[in-house]
Amino acid sequence: MPTNLVINGEDRISSRGSMTPLIDVLRDEFFLTGAKVACREGICGACTVHLDGRPVVSCLVPLGTVEGRDVRTVESLAVAGEPSPLQLIMEEHDVVQCGMCFPGILMVLTSFFQERPHAERDEIKAALVGNICRCTGYERLVDAAVALARRS
Repeated sequence: MPTNLVINGEDRISSRGSMTPLIDVLRDEFFLTGAKVACREGICGACTVHLDGRPVVSCLVPLGTVEGRDVRTVESLAVAGEPSPLQLIMEEHDVVQCGMCFPGILMVLTSFFQERPHAERDEIKAALVGNICRCTGYERLVDAAVALARRS
C-alpha cells in the first residue's frame, strides 16, 4: 500500500513496505542522501531528520508512521541555495571533518536554536547528547554553536 509523505515541502508517494525505516526511503527511493546510515540502532544521530518539526532518528521510524506528516531533511536547510546561518557558522569555524555525523548535528541544532536562540554552552552540549562524532572532539562544534547563539 502506498504511503503519502511530505518531504521538504513536496508531496511524495512511497511504495515501500510500512515497516521500512524512513532513512532507507529517503536515501534509496528519493535520493536524499544527506542523512547518513551509521548504527541503525538510534544511538548515533547520523540519520536525524525533522518529523513535524521535531528531530528524530530516522533509522527507527517505520515508513507507515509518517503518512501525511512533514519530513524535513538536511537538504531543506539551505534556502534558495543559500546555507542557513547555522551552516555558515559551522563553515566559518571549520567544524566539518568526515561529514558522517554532521547532517544529524545540523538537524538537532536547527531545532534546538528555534526554541533556544540564545542558549548557553552547557545547554548546547546537552542538546548534542545522542549525536556521536568520531572526528571533531566536539569543541569546535560547540564553539561555533555558541558563536551563533551570541549573534542572535
